[in-house]
Amino acid sequence: MLKIAIIGTGWFADKHADLLAARDDVQVVAFLGTSIHKAEKLAQRYAGSQAFDDIEQLLDTCKPDAVYINVPPMAHGPIEEAILARNLPFLVEKPIGLDMQTVDRIQQLVESKQIITSVGYHIRYTDAAQTARKLLETRKVGMAVGGWMGQMPGVPWWRKQGGSGGQFVEQTTHIVDLVRYLVGEVEEVYAAYAQRHMHTSHEGVEVADVGAVTLKLANGAIASLTNTCILPFGHRSGLELFTDQGVLEIQQSQYLKHHEGSLITEYKDNANPYERETDAFLYAIKTGDRSRILTDYTDAAVTLRITLAALASSQSGLPIKLGTK
Repeated sequence: MLKIAIIGTGWFADKHADLLAARDDVQVVAFLGTSIHKAEKLAQRYAGSQAFDDIEQLLDTCKPDAVYINVPPMAHGPIEEAILARNLPFLVEKPIGLDMQTVDRIQQLVESKQIITSVGYHIRYTDAAQTARKLLETRKVGMAVGGWMGQMPGVPWWRKQGGSGGQFVEQTTHIVDLVRYLVGEVEEVYAAYAQRHMHTSHEGVEVADVGAVTLKLANGAIASLTNTCILPFGHRSGLELFTDQGVLEIQQSQYLKHHEGSLITEYKDNANPYERETDAFLYAIKTGDRSRILTDYTDAAVTLRITLAALASSQSGLPIKLGTK
């Protein structure tokens, strides 16, 4: 039985713990929180789990076989380095950091040690994304249009530029990753961001609440992505692909619609993408076969580089070619 430690005590930590607890081949042995109280509150829900507020103590005491990392964007770096020092596989939620210097350093360690990693871009594991990918084998995408429209999360760190990196980095990263997965790699980024309302209605808001980003892809396609957290409710997130044979529409990562004029074919998800993500990661640990993992740390670093380039472009007012500074 695999022993799993979970770093973090928020929504994702709880979600992953529930998925793992439902299996008979793993045991959640520990939780790490920013305070022992937070860790104990979650650990008491899972039989056999211990609570810690120090990662070194957790790793030395529990000796897990793998670690799940569920922390805010600004908290990455030391956690991954401690785990890599013990050559442990890890699954980490997106985004994997806020600066490429830290991420590049961790990536080099991952690759040099050949550590099994997985990153939580769960939309890749949906039936919608997989069906779209299959349909696109015989279709040519001209452009992609999508975004993330909703409300501002209530956690204080999300409102800080140095906490979340802003909406495009923290949320819309899922849509950027979907563009990469379905359409192709990005070579140039241009962005315009603004603060329109949230900084006047909530204290301490540093991030933009509206944004528009244009992505130029290496294959010639163009993507136009927008996001806002100005709304008082969650509205929609998704991506539309305009092809030579119609429109492929993925919304809320739950369904795919194929528009061919008046003919509309709808494909609905029949499985939990988080379960598929977990299955792929644990299978890789048991067998060494990483082929079921759809996003590893190295791949996720590419998506982060794009979202950070968009932030830099919004600040400079200039397009940014990836690979240049």
